[in-house]
Amino acid sequence: MALCKRRGFIYPASEIYGGINGFWDYGPLGTQLKRNLREAWWQDVVMNPCGGRPGPHGERVRIVPLDTCIIQHPRVWEASGHVAGFSDPMQTCRACKKLFRADHVAEMLEESEWGKAVLEMTRTAAAPAERFAYAREPLAKWARTKGRQLAPGLAIVLETPKVAAAIESRIEASGAGEFAPLELLSLLATANAGGALATPCPNCGGDLTEPRQFNLMFETHTGAVRDDASKTYLRPETAQGIFINFRNVCDTTRVRLPFGIAQTGKAFRNEVTPRNFTFRSREFEQMEIEFFCHAGEARDWYRFFCDWRLAWWQSIGLGGANLRLRAHEKDELAHYARDGAGTSDIEYRFPFTAPGFGELEGVAHRADFDLREHQRIAGAKLEYFDSERGELGPNGQPKGERYLPHVIEPSAGLDRGVLAALCEAYSRDESRPSPEIMRFHARLAPIKAAVFPLVNKEGMPEVAERLYLELCSRFGRLGFIETDAKQSIGKRYARMDEAGCPYCFTIDGQTLADQTVTVRDRDTGAQERIAIARAADYLGAKLDA
Repeated sequence: MALCKRRGFIYPASEIYGGINGFWDYGPLGTQLKRNLREAWWQDVVMNPCGGRPGPHGERVRIVPLDTCIIQHPRVWEASGHVAGFSDPMQTCRACKKLFRADHVAEMLEESEWGKAVLEMTRTAAAPAERFAYAREPLAKWARTKGRQLAPGLAIVLETPKVAAAIESRIEASGAGEFAPLELLSLLATANAGGALATPCPNCGGDLTEPRQFNLMFETHTGAVRDDASKTYLRPETAQGIFINFRNVCDTTRVRLPFGIAQTGKAFRNEVTPRNFTFRSREFEQMEIEFFCHAGEARDWYRFFCDWRLAWWQSIGLGGANLRLRAHEKDELAHYARDGAGTSDIEYRFPFTAPGFGELEGVAHRADFDLREHQRIAGAKLEYFDSERGELGPNGQPKGERYLPHVIEPSAGLDRGVLAALCEAYSRDESRPSPEIMRFHARLAPIKAAVFPLVNKEGMPEVAERLYLELCSRFGRLGFIETDAKQSIGKRYARMDEAGCPYCFTIDGQTLADQTVTVRDRDTGAQERIAIARAADYLGAKLDA
């Protein structure tokens, strides 16, 4: 995160005003990195799906683009189920008034400053059965001192003797001396020896309300009057804009089932507890495909997309043990996938989820849920007439079949993809002047090459400028080409390593004598000399452009 800020990948939004939780801005390098990932997805999904590889039945994969509005008619979200069911269980602290997602509280407690301090004190005992007895005095001291600042609402801080006695009563009654982390932290919040354990607030240790549902959609109003009739929502996903335009796409293009519609764009969710850098934020960008097919072919297409999408992330540098495909259990399935073949997540092992994984892209068989609900709510016919199916007529040709297609949805988070690329690229080499190196895949690297004159004199800057302009004219569409004459060459190399630039071309005294340049490889630090006339072709071969 420090490197992202220092090198201009990601900034806190509204930072000069103290920031705003759940929102992030992309700096110059981050903007280009995000654009490169989006463009790689667009080229490989829309312009040349699967690199020309055929689908599960040997046919060409057809996908067309779409760009729909962020604000749609409010009944769109009734049909999709978002108005009634798009919510998270939320708890509020009665002391500090902070809001928390109920399913995040346990993890947040263990990660909180006061929770870590308490758990560390209880880990110092030699034998598990002695842990609380050993830690009682340190805990009492902590409650009188640091606890007042870190967790002023915690019961053991407010009523130290009473809570300590209640914990000892529980130990005597159960014979337990060792507690799970959440159980121990809950004991410290519970003054009643025989009552149910209270889950404390991760922020202040205070009392949390019972969970209640909280709708995640951002509300707004259209027109001059703010009332229920003018209430609309910022879209929580891009998928519904595709579903409500399915009929339009069929009527105005020559695509035939099976085919997909792809879209990238902003979505908004009023997350109760945005966290883990850009992983869970309130404004984010999605890259989604809705692939429409006959119900009888849906399972084959579902397996096809699971394999393709995993291979695609691997192709841009996220391979290895940090990437996996995981099928959802039955109790995890969303309402729209319960009648389908299932849902699988492509997951990445982020540093904040390790040793576990976090979702990067989901592939879901949504069955015909969305088209069926929009057809019902809107009263519009969304069935597809397939002239190549149905019973055979007297002429031996199919009579045709009218049906609602099933949908396979590969839905990826662009911001999560950028975060995964940053995490995967980050590495350290203590032997270098700057040990931090961003080993981006060449396709994603925001800076494709840098051109450096060794010294800012003797005609070297002029030669460097000519090479810089040549590389810009050929590769500028792919990313930045940098040039810099300041500081030592080692420091310039170090800056490029931190920015993830894969190749640096250095103009030196030998260049002036024999028209060769030094090329330095970011990953290995190795250098070789090539003719300056070959520099553009050399870079093109490395970038495969």
